[in-house]
Amino acid sequence: MDLKSNHSSPVLTDPAPLSKSRLGLPSNITPCSPAALLYSSSGLYLTIPEILNGKHDDVLVNGWLDSMIASSPPRKKLNKDIISESQVDDNDAAYQTWIINYPSSLNSFHLITNDAKCKMIALFLDYDGTLSPIVDNPDLAFMSSAMRAAVKEAANYFPTAIISGRSCDKVHEFVKLSELYYAGSHGMDIMSPIRVSESFGDHPDCIKTTDRKGKEVHLFQPAREFLPMINEVYKSLIEITNNIVGVKVENNKFCVSVHYRNVDKKMWDQVGCCVFGLLKGFPRLRVTHGRKVLEVRPVIDWNKGKAVQFLLESLQLSQRDDVLPIYIGDDRTDEDAFKVLRESSRGFGILVSNVPKETNASYSLRDPSEVQEFLKSLVRWKKFTTSQTEDIATIKI
Repeated sequence: MDLKSNHSSPVLTDPAPLSKSRLGLPSNITPCSPAALLYSSSGLYLTIPEILNGKHDDVLVNGWLDSMIASSPPRKKLNKDIISESQVDDNDAAYQTWIINYPSSLNSFHLITNDAKCKMIALFLDYDGTLSPIVDNPDLAFMSSAMRAAVKEAANYFPTAIISGRSCDKVHEFVKLSELYYAGSHGMDIMSPIRVSESFGDHPDCIKTTDRKGKEVHLFQPAREFLPMINEVYKSLIEITNNIVGVKVENNKFCVSVHYRNVDKKMWDQVGCCVFGLLKGFPRLRVTHGRKVLEVRPVIDWNKGKAVQFLLESLQLSQRDDVLPIYIGDDRTDEDAFKVLRESSRGFGILVSNVPKETNASYSLRDPSEVQEFLKSLVRWKKFTTSQTEDIATIKI
């Protein structure tokens, strides 16, 4: 299958002056003091935050700090050799109430396959926390060989895409499967294998190129014009967060991820102040929240939900009634994709979480090991139904 799409280009919002309300700050709060200035190549002096009396003024009431805490709930640890049984008690009242509304995809597999009868499943998968475990060092978020085999086999039966906040190249290095579709930077960097020798379409943001192995691929990059700005912000964030122990700044091509997983919680305010203070000089960039990560992204009408829509259109699946899209993810950024599927009443989302969360998903899985089992179950079901269909065809002959 080749990608062909008439999807309209994302619309840039007007580059209006950046106000405190756009930052999610109360009007009476100044995020950072202009104690020091960093000159940028764009001609702007960028604020470097100053700590006053050991803490940021009124930082505890800032909307962005609350969001950092809310988007980073602690995960249950399932290693009973390390923690007490009470900590992994499946009878936790809150979780048991939540699981009624978002049942396990494994326990509800018969309902999913009933929906999938006579339909083509299209799989969309997040990476971190879905195909690989969440780890302290994002550079070490390797997927297991068993998970890779499960994804590879699933891709043999269903169109399969990885949609991640990572750069496209980075997630491809982790997954190492050329037969998949990859959407990095939350869908702003989409790469697909060339199935047939046709043009990529007339979309101005689509190009044909080669990957690192020299294979021809198609790229869709609606935020290409932001690359110099993203690179500049990346370098600046490296500099101004250098003294915060545990922070990691990651360049994901069309977005910059500032990880604070290994930062003392007392210092989270300083991380947020650095990021939001810097972005006062970049009104065409915005910050979104993930699990213990702040992500600097272009202000364009594009997200993982838009990426799902684009891929379905490109694969000529969006107008077909016999297609069932399934999106599996664990993060707040995956909610855009869950919402698209829920509102379109076609397909559904599966949230990977072992703690209760508000979500637009329809089902849940606890962790990557259950994701792996779900993918294997889909393949077994597909093989079984295919063999049944072939047997019926043989009998008719």
